[in-house]
Amino acid sequence: MNELAKLLPAQNVFVEVDARSQKRLFEVAAELLEQSSKVSRRVIFDSLLARERLGSTALGHGIALPHGRVKNLREATGVFLRLSTPISFDAAPDDLPVRFVFFLLVPEHAPEHHLQILSELVQLFGEAAFRTRLEQAGAADIHLAFTAGQDA
Repeated sequence: MNELAKLLPAQNVFVEVDARSQKRLFEVAAELLEQSSKVSRRVIFDSLLARERLGSTALGHGIALPHGRVKNLREATGVFLRLSTPISFDAAPDDLPVRFVFFLLVPEHAPEHHLQILSELVQLFGEAAFRTRLEQAGAADIHLAFTAGQDA
């Protein structure tokens, strides 16, 4: 089982999410992550926003990877959103609006684990076939793509 299978439960994959701004997107993600992390949405939102203020987490190809470290979080958790309408994400490397967003939370004192997960996600998102699958699949198939990793 890869690392992503541990932190992305099937119920944390959402398609056709309506978020018309980056702020609203972060609010929606914080609400969803509150359920799986048992950390308040305000703490989650503030952590994600603080990281984003350091620099855009857009990767290009319509993908963003907002992430944050959270005090009192027991284990890493994530949520994937495919937006119904792509939104502008400040400083996207290729100026494309973002449609696919993977939000990642990690415990405050787990920097190596944090980097390991980010690396795995960046590697997956770098594969054109994987991005195509995200575009065309339903939530269950998207979950399978992440949990199977690059072999999907």
